[in-house]
Amino acid sequence: MMKKAILVLTVLFTTMSLTAQETSPYISVSGEGIVKVTPDQVFIKVRVENQGKSAQEVKELNDKAIDKVLKYVKSMGVDQKDVNTEYINLNKNYDYQTKEYNYVANQSIAILLKDLEKYTDFTQGLLNAGINRIDGVEFRSTEIEKHKTEARIAAVKDAKKKAEELASALGMNVGKALYINESGGVSAPQPVYRMEMAKASFSDSSNMETIAVGEMAIKASVSIRFELK
Repeated sequence: MMKKAILVLTVLFTTMSLTAQETSPYISVSGEGIVKVTPDQVFIKVRVENQGKSAQEVKELNDKAIDKVLKYVKSMGVDQKDVNTEYINLNKNYDYQTKEYNYVANQSIAILLKDLEKYTDFTQGLLNAGINRIDGVEFRSTEIEKHKTEARIAAVKDAKKKAEELASALGMNVGKALYINESGGVSAPQPVYRMEMAKASFSDSSNMETIAVGEMAIKASVSIRFELK
């Protein structure tokens, strides 16, 4: 009986506390923090694709090209753990116009290049080795977690500044934080690099820049409820 009474009192005091919080004056604001970072790595997705009348023929063509590509990547000092095969496909397609079957073999490889200064020469070498296209380029930073923390702190400071400005206009002061919610992510430039553009760039002056590295914007957003005094 005593335990039931204690439980009832605990629930009652908790309810009263929550009710008091809800009726106390407060202010809800949002804050945003942005940290701009120059990337120091690049993640490249490339593909080798061949088409022909024989499944064995297209597979052999693909295997030879992939072997050459992987040997080139290794010669450029890329660690084996930074090279991954994403998929291998061999498809049989029917051409309704010629009434014949043809086969398409393709393989995708993802490469993490940790030296951005090698980027232009590296992509040109991939083309020469036999890739058909570069599907995507994503710049990255090795200190992304550190910069995320910086962005979160900046977002909280931004929210508090807003709360203080609004409270001051009301002749009040900001107290402790009653509630905080964080949601955010990382946005990075991911240009699609088409083969026609790549070949045109590589055939021009060697001093021509083929892609802009730019910056990554690491953004954090928070919603905070502050007590008003």
